[in-house]
Parts: sequence; C-alpha cells; structure tokens
Amino acid sequence: MTPTTTATAIATDGGLPVVVIGAGPVGLAAAANLRGYHLPVLVLEAGDRVGAAMREWGHIRTFTPWQYVVDAAAEKLLAPTGWTRPAGEVPPTGAELVESYLEPLAALFGPRLVTGARVVAVTRQGLDKSRSVGRDQRPFTVRVQGHDGDVFDVVARAVIDASGTWGQRNPLGGSGLPAIGEAVAEEAGFLVGPLPDVLGRDRARFAGKRTLVVGMGHSAANTLLNLAQLAREAPGTEVVWAIRGTDARRLYGGGADDQLPDRGRLGTDLRSLVTSGAVGQLTGFSVTRLEVAGDGTVSVVADTADGERRVDGVHNVAAATGFRPDLAMLSEVRLGVDAGLDAPRELAPLIDPAFHSCGTVPPHGWRELAHEDEPGLFIVGMKSYGRAPTFLITTGNEQVRSVAAHLAGDEQAADEVQLVLPETGVCSVSIPLTDEVPEGPGCCGTTAAGVGGGRAADSDPRLLSVVDVSTPEPSGACCG
Repeated sequence: MTPTTTATAIATDGGLPVVVIGAGPVGLAAAANLRGYHLPVLVLEAGDRVGAAMREWGHIRTFTPWQYVVDAAAEKLLAPTGWTRPAGEVPPTGAELVESYLEPLAALFGPRLVTGARVVAVTRQGLDKSRSVGRDQRPFTVRVQGHDGDVFDVVARAVIDASGTWGQRNPLGGSGLPAIGEAVAEEAGFLVGPLPDVLGRDRARFAGKRTLVVGMGHSAANTLLNLAQLAREAPGTEVVWAIRGTDARRLYGGGADDQLPDRGRLGTDLRSLVTSGAVGQLTGFSVTRLEVAGDGTVSVVADTADGERRVDGVHNVAAATGFRPDLAMLSEVRLGVDAGLDAPRELAPLIDPAFHSCGTVPPHGWRELAHEDEPGLFIVGMKSYGRAPTFLITTGNEQVRSVAAHLAGDEQAADEVQLVLPETGVCSVSIPLTDEVPEGPGCCGTTAAGVGGGRAADSDPRLLSVVDVSTPEPSGACCG
C-alpha cells in the first residue's frame, strides 16, 4: 500500500492524519502519543526499516538506561502484547534498542507506518510560502518519494518532523564550510563517519593504520577509545586526536560526579589514554585543507596559534564534527528558526551550548517548538536542537507528549511540561570557554564490547544524549 492510499484510508476513517516524519524512537513515541488521543496518524520512514539511522551505529552502547529511553505512551501501548521494558541498569546498544523496543512498537501501527517513503517537501495545500492569507485554514501537503522513484502527495492535518540529523554531519573546516580538498578526500575514501565499527565490521580498515579523529563530542570519545583498544591488539595502529579548542576538559566531564555513570566513565577513560600517550592529542587545530598523497594517505593541514601545521601519512580521518539539520524539505513552509542554531526560535535560547550545561536545559514543549506562521508544524527530537549538541531521548519523549496533547486539544496536559535531566557533574561556567562549539551528535558511549554506553539520542546519530557545552555529543543521531 502506498503512502497516498494509506492516507486516504485514514482520512476516510477519522479525518486527515497527523504525518510523523521518521520512525526512530522519537517519531514512534510521537505516533504512540497521538494514538493515545485517538488521532489518526501516518508515519513515513525514509529507510527500508524502522530505526534506520540507529542501525548504522548498532554496535554502540548508549549511556542511557532503559528507564530513560522508553516513552510512557509507547510502553502503555505495548503492554497488552505482553511486552515489558527490559530490566537492569545496563544501557542498551543501538541494535538492542531497535530490536527490543522500536520493532515491537512499529508493528502495532500496521499500514499506518510506511517505510521506504522519503519526505522531500512539505507545503500548504494550494499555497506557496509567499501567500500569508488563510494559511492556517489549509491542510499540509507532504510530498513523498518511494524507493522505486514514484512520487506521492499526502494531505495532512499537521506535520511532526522527527527525521533527526544523522547523515548531515558538520564539515571538517573550522569556519562552517568544508575544508579545501575535503570533498576530494571523501571521494577517495579517506573520510569515515563519527561512529565506525572499529572493533567489528570496519576493523581491517583501521588495524595497523594511522587514524586522525577530529571532534570533541562523545562520538569522538567513543571512536578514540575503540581505536586505542585496537592499537593494543594490532601493532602499528596509531591514533591521533585533533580539536579546535585548547582544552578538552569539557569532554572529559564530571567523572564520578556524573549522574549517568557510563557517561562519566567515558570521559575519564579518554583522559587516561591521552595522559598515557596512547592517544596523541592536537589542540587549537582548525582544519583548512586536505591533500591526497600518492602513497595511499592524506595530509591534513590546519591553522594553529603557532601557524600552519600538517599531519601527514593519515590513512583515515574520522569526522566526528557533529551534525546540523537538513531543512531543505521545509523550504516551502514558514519556519521560525534561530539564525545561529537552526532550532525553533523560542527553543534556541534554552539550549544554546554557550550558556546551558549541567543538564539544566529548561522543560519545554509545544509552545517552544511551534512556528508562529505555520500552526500545526513541529520539529521535534534531535532535529529540534538544530546545531546544539545537547539532545537526550528523554527530552524528545516529553516534547512529543506535549505536542500530541496540543493537537488533541488537551491544553492543560500540553502545558504541564516536566523534564529532569541527569547532571553531568561539570559546568561550562567553571571552564574557560573557547570559540569552539562542542562537536559530535552528543549521544553515544562505547561499543558493546567496550566500557560505558551512550544516551539513546534521537538518533539521529544519531539519538541523543543529554550533553551540554561541558560534555558534548545523536542522534542522531544519536544515542539519547
């Protein structure tokens, strides 16, 4: 059944559907909350399976225990099937989260969840964005492209974009633009994503090779820890870590003071590796260009306080530089987004990494996520945080609970937003700030075989960890 015929059937049953874009943890939580209010819903997932982004980092263990991952409405919906939330304090891997939670939840929506359906545009039916009169009286038109190339239009009462940011990484260049030669180096196969499977699928690529990890988020930490483990097992493996800032204490975090023990251990373990020399560290390293050599390596050139610096003989560059939202599909609606963070305008000052740390992001719901000129449109989950690296899946669950209540007309519930985030144990106000924005999806811990975990971020990386300027990292992409 196509998205169009599915939407037509839903409209016949109970009015136009609320279209949810993305079948990751926050998208499915949105669908569960909408169903709890008996609102017709249609979930559109670009991937072939639910949780497509999370599957790409399925080897990573999040640092968020199950109790923070599972949405209350989703748990209630699953209960009649005999499903129970996994017990214990060990956080799930990305793969476990998909298999034990997302897949059973997705099965409950039947034809109201369509995979292989990429949303390419959202607009108002019959109106382009230049037309202001009567916009709020028109339904949305959601244009969808299937994997077979067919294009469909779905008419929707409201749209909840939970598509995440996985796949839209920030460039290596220090000014927001790709470094000169970055595209050539990527085409030549020297660049890898933020969460390669170093100890598993991708082991041969890194063993006995020199890898430069660029970034200062939890994705970078995760990759560095796994590369260090590989270096102990495979002679000749070399690990170098480069950051734009001059101090890595924000990533090292609060250690034993972190209310998420696995997150605290992640920073502590990384600090030990740097101190011991197992991981070489370059600070104040702002990448300007990449030069592909003729010997199967690439040179990475950067500006530093002491002038230009080169790192030659690099076989792999792990770009753990964070993510940014892809707003192209929303170019024909009137978004109200902050010019700096690309987050909803009312939400941006609450999550700005220059000011918020220690898990002190204030509670926020539909009002902060709304776009004044486009009622009924909401960006939620990791994508709602724009370029801020502080997202946590718990945050996304509360966001969609509030949005669903608002769309159902339950304004009292919609406005009763409660959000308590685990503190990191270190505050940005106690650390000299640089001009470097924390890099990385802000969400992940270590591989399943390693130490720690990551917060299931809204995946995108991937999902989302609750991190702040002090300890950045989903997801996500990613782990939240």
